[in-house]
Amino acid sequence: MALTFNHQTNDISNATGTVTFNGVAVGGNNGPAIGDRGLFGGGFISGTADTNVISYISIPTTGNAVDFGDLTVARGRTGSCSSGSRGVWAGGTGVASGQYDVIDYITIATTGNAIDFGNLTTVRYRLSAASNTTRGLFIGGDGAGGPSVNTIEYITIATTGNSTDFGDSSAAGNHTSACSSSSRAVFNLGETASGATNVIEYVTIDTTGNSTDFGDLLSSLLGAEACSNGTRGLFGGGFTSSYAYLNVIQYITISTTGNSTDFGDLTNSVALFAACANDARGVWAGGLASGGVTNVIQYVTIANTGNATDFGDLTSSLQAVHGCSGN
Repeated sequence: MALTFNHQTNDISNATGTVTFNGVAVGGNNGPAIGDRGLFGGGFISGTADTNVISYISIPTTGNAVDFGDLTVARGRTGSCSSGSRGVWAGGTGVASGQYDVIDYITIATTGNAIDFGNLTTVRYRLSAASNTTRGLFIGGDGAGGPSVNTIEYITIATTGNSTDFGDSSAAGNHTSACSSSSRAVFNLGETASGATNVIEYVTIDTTGNSTDFGDLLSSLLGAEACSNGTRGLFGGGFTSSYAYLNVIQYITISTTGNSTDFGDLTNSVALFAACANDARGVWAGGLASGGVTNVIQYVTIANTGNATDFGDLTSSLQAVHGCSGN
């Protein structure tokens, strides 16, 4: 029987339309194509209360998000990534209580509540995450009590257990943003001791070691959110050093190094939100905008440049929410 493997979505299909990933039957008549499922977990409801809700969308279509299940702990400001089959959320903090080292995970092809995975080496929040099908990396953020860290940690997503030290970025930063290909994780340092930065750095995911300079974003920012299709990485929105909201989308080619290029604009100026992608579309959801916390979901076609288009709405208005996908 002829099989077709799509390395971007990690889907294997045959003539009957059956699709499997790591032995899980999906697609065809068996369930969702997990490469096209985007998930958004946790956050702060209207900025005043923590939530543990995970919701999801089908990225190739437009429409409102649907309830998926719950994280193990209600919190925002996490780092999230996926292997294609598992989605992972790590760290985070509450609005009024709690700073966490918790890592939990879900199986993307199903719906249901998250399960405990293990712990980060320390409490961390306002971090970012990137991954390939094997490893998840957690980058920067604030440690217990607030000082930012330059630590990069990693997990093997297919197993459970605590994270391990990977290396360091060039400076400690919070509100970092990251995206990845199958080999590289690329990230902006966010807010460092000297303020927002435009610095982009990268690591090779399957090795360990310190990060290397990649290039610069168009301007210094923090609180942006990034996604990729494995080839192009997109950084959307964020704050300036003076906490003015941004609507700019910019892109890089992950396999090369160099400065980012203007892509277009988001539908609103927004920061502290979630992003995910499949092979074709990049999606941003929720966030803190100049008019307050929003539930807006918007998307772009990654292969083209241009402004974002309305996709639908989250189940509630959220900031400090974070996303991943089955891509």
